[in-house]
Amino acid sequence: MNLIGKMLNNRYEILEKIGNGGMATVYKAKCHVLNRYVAIKILRDEFTTDSEFIKKFNTEAQSAASLTHPNIVSIYDVGNEDNLYYIVMELIQGKTLKDIITEDGVLSWKWSVNIAIQIASALETAHKNNIIHRDIKPHNIIITEDGMAKVTDFGIAKAVSNSTITAFGTTIGSVHYFSPEHARGGYTDAKSDIYSLGIVMYEMLTGKVPFDADTPVSVALKQVQEEPVEPIKINPNIPIGVNRIILKAMQKDPNIRYQNATEMLQDLSMALKKPNEDFVVLARKNANSPTQKVPTIYEIEMEKNNERNAPKLGEGEEETGGFKQFLEDHPAVKVILAIIGCIAIFLIVTFGTLALFNGTRAAQNVMPNLAGYNNADRLSKEDAIALLEEAGFKNYEIKEEYSDEVPEGYVISQSPEYKENFNINVTEKVVIVISKGQKLVTLPKKMVGEKFEKVAEELDELEVTYEKTEEASEEVEAGIILSVEPEEGEEITAATIVKIKVSSGSAYADVTMKNLVGMSEADAVAWLNSQKVVPEVVYEENASKSDGVVTDQSVTSGKIVKEASTVTITVNRQPRKSTVTIKVNLQALTGYTPTTKKEYTNTVDANGNTVVKESEVAVTPNKVKLTLKVGEDTIYDQEQLPSETNITQTFSTTGVKEVKILVDGVTKKTETVDFSKGDATVTAP
Repeated sequence: MNLIGKMLNNRYEILEKIGNGGMATVYKAKCHVLNRYVAIKILRDEFTTDSEFIKKFNTEAQSAASLTHPNIVSIYDVGNEDNLYYIVMELIQGKTLKDIITEDGVLSWKWSVNIAIQIASALETAHKNNIIHRDIKPHNIIITEDGMAKVTDFGIAKAVSNSTITAFGTTIGSVHYFSPEHARGGYTDAKSDIYSLGIVMYEMLTGKVPFDADTPVSVALKQVQEEPVEPIKINPNIPIGVNRIILKAMQKDPNIRYQNATEMLQDLSMALKKPNEDFVVLARKNANSPTQKVPTIYEIEMEKNNERNAPKLGEGEEETGGFKQFLEDHPAVKVILAIIGCIAIFLIVTFGTLALFNGTRAAQNVMPNLAGYNNADRLSKEDAIALLEEAGFKNYEIKEEYSDEVPEGYVISQSPEYKENFNINVTEKVVIVISKGQKLVTLPKKMVGEKFEKVAEELDELEVTYEKTEEASEEVEAGIILSVEPEEGEEITAATIVKIKVSSGSAYADVTMKNLVGMSEADAVAWLNSQKVVPEVVYEENASKSDGVVTDQSVTSGKIVKEASTVTITVNRQPRKSTVTIKVNLQALTGYTPTTKKEYTNTVDANGNTVVKESEVAVTPNKVKLTLKVGEDTIYDQEQLPSETNITQTFSTTGVKEVKILVDGVTKKTETVDFSKGDATVTAP
């Protein structure tokens, strides 16, 4: 069934398939309610017909969803739709631990212990919430890009019913990691997860599982019956402490394993500090323990021998007489002999035990103070050995370690530790750790610009302690080292903490630009703001396009931009018409001054005499041509008397235009007017 593009619960859009498992197919999806990417596990069709499985599946998944821990993959939702049963969980970018082991083979012991600590921490939280994983294996552990372990599928294995196992073999692929009690179909609890974690550590440090065979049944038999080859014999680089942790976790008897994840976490943490010390206490089985029921899977194997004709109890026995017959004839004698026998056995055991105890009890003495406890001076190697032997302790082992604090040749620590007035058997083994002085190492010459995982492996091999911090960077991709302190190539002591600053990638999310052309200015700005992109608006005027509509964008549709970046949109405005009033005082503009002239006229008076009369007459000027222009439009072009003082013309237009006043073709005044700002008046002069 092709589920790509399907929307589950009107919320989860399935985008692509990212993996297959024995029980489910895993898809990448987008939650449209919380706007985030998630992983969805959808059960295979063959499981949906098993009502018992579905019921347990829902119960266990909902219980697991209550777990909150940095090393547990978070479960967000559980549901079903159209007979599709699914779990919605956190989407992790990384590889499974199985993929890493397959690619790299044997992992470094420090990295393996760090991963085991994270898994044990996850188990500790789950077990305290009464949730058992039951399927701890490298396939169910995801290592993120920054080296964090995430355990997935918590509690889901319990949902698998016996009928489901028989019909589909869903759990048979995990038999390499089953505890003996799980393999035989018995009761499983937190200690079963501890056993599986021990096998995961075994595989990380040796590159292979401890038990393997041609068939799953044969593997299960080995889990129940055989002891594993010690991992240190396969990989001699494994420290003693780590080797012992694995062996204790993989004990066949649950009662002598680690009893909880907290106990195992304590030893794992100690292994990082004192890897070569034998601090792990391995309990031993009591030889007189009661007979246990033969494992179910062993019974299956034994059925192969059913055809053998072994003699039944009592067959072939012959009747005996003599003393036996005498006792049968005298029952009182039988009772007396039984009482005497019991008394004799009691006396033999009592006196024998006392003799054995007194004969084998070792001498005791106070363990000498070799490592300078309680502010005493720590001893040199030679003085420590001499003091031990003087006190009667002959069974001792010398180990050497680098130390920044303790001078070379002096005792760093001792086991057992010194306690005032506390006697111990002089036959007990004493371990003395002697300082080899400071260990100097040279840091790799190239760390900045490299992937963190690569550099971390190099530092692990040098047994250097490092501290990782993350910082956002717009230039450097996530997982790449930005800086180190001390500097690359520098010589340091092994105890110096190297501080590594790693890029966490951009602080801003990617935004896929949509097509804004045709949207209103308000809608376009609102969408950009919702995507945390900064809008910049510019305007243009075009009478042929709608008013207030986006006509262009600086980033085209489908392109990726970062949050907080600026995107420019162009918005159209319809041209706005405004009226300009042009007032011209032509007389003042031309500098014209009115003039007069004298005229003489002859008249005859009443007496008939001729009289000459003088008068002042205005001189009529020549007309001038007045031209008014707004942009390319001529709005007035006529001849006028230069004495005119009030010529007024109006004109409506848009945009920014030049207003010109010309007299006889000569420009007398020019003024630029922005008609988008409203009406204007131009006066000349």
